[in-house]
Amino acid sequence: MPTSRIRGNAFFFNSIKSHLKMNNAFFLLGLGGLLALSAAPALAQTASPAPATEAAPSGKTIPVAEYYEGGQEAMYAFINQELKYPVMARRNRIQGQCIVSFTLNTDGTLSGIKLVKQIGGGCGDEALRLVRLLKFNKPDYAVLTSLPITFKL
Repeated sequence: MPTSRIRGNAFFFNSIKSHLKMNNAFFLLGLGGLLALSAAPALAQTASPAPATEAAPSGKTIPVAEYYEGGQEAMYAFINQELKYPVMARRNRIQGQCIVSFTLNTDGTLSGIKLVKQIGGGCGDEALRLVRLLKFNKPDYAVLTSLPITFKL
């Protein structure tokens, strides 16, 4: 083996050695390769289940939430409880936010329910179903609003 190649490999392994030392790891140089052994304990790859929707998307207040019994927190708690993640969306790992637009009438009913933003996999249909389940108090005037529903695996 030429000397320059040995020096080049030595430089490569020394740079990796210094990098591994900075990351609190030890290394063993074996025949034909590098085996890194971490000194840090191994972390499990399991994560705690995330909620299907967020309580308030990006910390925003939804105007129509004041007409829901219990406010915005209660409204999103109900949505979390009733949400059934679509099988196709779960299989294809589809995540995101669907936005549903509707008019809250003076008698507390909803009209003009339509999907403004769709992420696919059946999430839009589920968002429409959830909005139809919501029961609002009677406002003094008709309110045209949109409601974001976040789907997160």
